Amino acid sequence: MGIPRLRAYSGPAILSYGFRPFFFLGALHAGLSVMLWLPMYAGELDAHSAFVPVDWHVHEMLFGYLPAIATGFLLTAIPNWTGRLPVQGPPLLALVILWIAGRAAVFFSANIGWEAAAVIDVAFLLAVTAAAAREIVVGRNWRNLKVLLPLAVLACANGAFHVEAHLQGTSDISRRLGIAAAIILISLIGGRIIPSFTRHRLV
Repeated sequence: MGIPRLRAYSGPAILSYGFRPFFFLGALHAGLSVMLWLPMYAGELDAHSAFVPVDWHVHEMLFGYLPAIATGFLLTAIPNWTGRLPVQGPPLLALVILWIAGRAAVFFSANIGWEAAAVIDVAFLLAVTAAAAREIVVGRNWRNLKVLLPLAVLACANGAFHVEAHLQGTSDISRRLGIAAAIILISLIGGRIIPSFTRHRLV
């Protein structure tokens, strides 16, 4: 089934499909995070984050970059799986703003408090999981419900990361849980797209 036709969408093209804002922001964030982390690690930049530099870098790759790319893929692929129209316009913009707010909250978590930063940060993954669940359930696409599990685990690991870093000064178990969820999520996504590449390979 092909991607369904858009319903008279007249807003910005970047908000017509999930991959457009999230792939762009994810790539931008990955590059900027490395540029910021190096002076942070060397003690030349104060990020005002409650995380130590190593934890901040791990967190932003695992719970910032990865969810952005995964969200971009899922919000584009799910309409293709279900035959429903994509999340676009204001609802998509709300998710984008929530993701950006999470990145800012983590960066300035020492100023706003780790609890507030955790709530703002985790809210994005919860919102994405809820949006994906709604589209899959309403579209009765039961075979793809499995993608919700690693998303939910990733959200839990994100919350645990904040708590563990606050109580112990660094992350450990939550980091491992997040990596495990990330591996499962990447495996599921890869399992969907790689066969399409090999099935239509050039002979």
